[in-house]
Amino acid sequence: MIEPPPYRDPTPWAAGIAVAALVGALTAVAVFAFGAALGAVHPLLAVAVNLIAAGGAAPTAWRWRFAPVTRWVLGGGAAGVVIGWIALLGAALAG
Repeated sequence: MIEPPPYRDPTPWAAGIAVAALVGALTAVAVFAFGAALGAVHPLLAVAVNLIAAGGAAPTAWRWRFAPVTRWVLGGGAAGVVIGWIALLGAALAG
């Protein structure tokens, strides 16, 4: 007799994308604001603090990447950090 595959809950795409977008937007604004404030003190300080913060958070985020709810938060946070860094780089190059 063939056993049925184990039951899996459907992926909540709408709620997950909404959470990821909100977390991404908040993270991008926070990274940009904090990086701009540190960049006003010294640009290398802003780069160093951003890299240390991202490097410190990465192992924990990597361990939680498959948790049902946390994966949406982590995805949005990672996208927000990248968008914040791109915005900081654009602001630094522009002025």
